[in-house]
Amino acid sequence: MLVLVTGGTGFIGSHSTAAILGGGHRVRMLVRDPSRARRMLTALGAHAERVELVTGDVTDPAAVGRAADGCAAALHAAGVYSFDARDRARMAAVNLRGTEVVLGAARAAGLDPIVHVSTFGALLPAARSPLTVDSPVGAPGEAYLRSKAAAERVARRHQDDGAPVVITYPLASLGPDDPHLGDQTTRVRNVLRGLMPLWPTGGFPVGDVRDVARLHAAVLEPGRGPRRYPAPGRYVTTREFVDALRRVTGRTLPTLRLPARALLPMGHLVSAAQRLSPVHLPAEHGAIYLCATARPMDATPTQELLGPASRSLDETMTDTVRWLHRTGRLSRRQAGLAALPATAAPRRAANPL
Repeated sequence: MLVLVTGGTGFIGSHSTAAILGGGHRVRMLVRDPSRARRMLTALGAHAERVELVTGDVTDPAAVGRAADGCAAALHAAGVYSFDARDRARMAAVNLRGTEVVLGAARAAGLDPIVHVSTFGALLPAARSPLTVDSPVGAPGEAYLRSKAAAERVARRHQDDGAPVVITYPLASLGPDDPHLGDQTTRVRNVLRGLMPLWPTGGFPVGDVRDVARLHAAVLEPGRGPRRYPAPGRYVTTREFVDALRRVTGRTLPTLRLPARALLPMGHLVSAAQRLSPVHLPAEHGAIYLCATARPMDATPTQELLGPASRSLDETMTDTVRWLHRTGRLSRRQAGLAALPATAAPRRAANPL
């Protein structure tokens, strides 16, 4: 099967591309920078000989139409993931308009399935817990999540029409080989560099990017109509998140936790200041808002598809920190025990999704 992939040079997209290739499929990647795509494929050890690179942008209907021509299925993973106030316009353009263009072109070309990568945050804030794949689309009070909720509505309209659109809901994704050092990986790095001593209460669902990729490879089955799947993972409190980093590094990592909702005004001030600052500022409003509103997500549909096991939080954290150290983004002292070479093959813990 020839699979069109957008966003294939991103964190989730690159791992998903490798998983799709590992499943025996061929991939046609729509990319803006072919050289970046080649570097990504090399870094992941993917089967580059089965990848065709097409230059274009997801907001360009003609380019997307050409890329979709001759494909059998699509994975739309392109998007801008950022809590940085300076990225608001770009998120609106790519996350919403890109979804409209890609899903429309894939549907016009008769692709099946058409996988849309959403996020659990598109369902926030929620009146009930846990979130489910049938939870209504939210109206988030944050720019990134708002753009993803708008894209979610586009994908669900296609589903309501009976189109074979599959929606997946990645959690806060961690793991090795992050091509752009995204928000979650940067957060781990900042904690270990001593830049995040203050944390909001609350929590958020966390998953391993390699398990998300496994899900995306598994849903590429035609003829099954519209479907929705949460990514594997688990809900953790902010205390549990930092505790996992303490365990895998052996470091104390002193932190102070304050009520998330009490920190929201400070987050608003930081976001306002961010628009004027040339450097990224911590304590983004979006991250605080997410901790205040996030809920666990019922993984039943994914358990039925993949089985009940996913990587443990400690395995994911260890591999993330070890990769940050190996690539020179953390010192030996900052990475602690996780900087030590692995002495055994990675373990897959039978944790509930």
